Amino acid sequence: MSESEDKKAQVDPETILMTLDQIGQTIEIMTNVVGRLRGYITEQTEHETKASPPKETDITTPYVEQSQAIH
Repeated sequence: MSESEDKKAQVDPETILMTLDQIGQTIEIMTNVVGRLRGYITEQTEHETKASPPKETDITTPYVEQSQAIH
């Protein structure tokens, strides 16, 4: 048996299941973190929207190109 085959044989199903359980727990924690960050960003966005009145744009004024010449 080669060294790599010997290492594969040493990993038993219990170790694999324990590792998968740990990965599942890590995913749950990361999902919670993402949810909290999403909530925080949404809250901040709503707060900023309420704090500043909507900007009115004047669509009647045509676009005027500005000269970029340096004098």
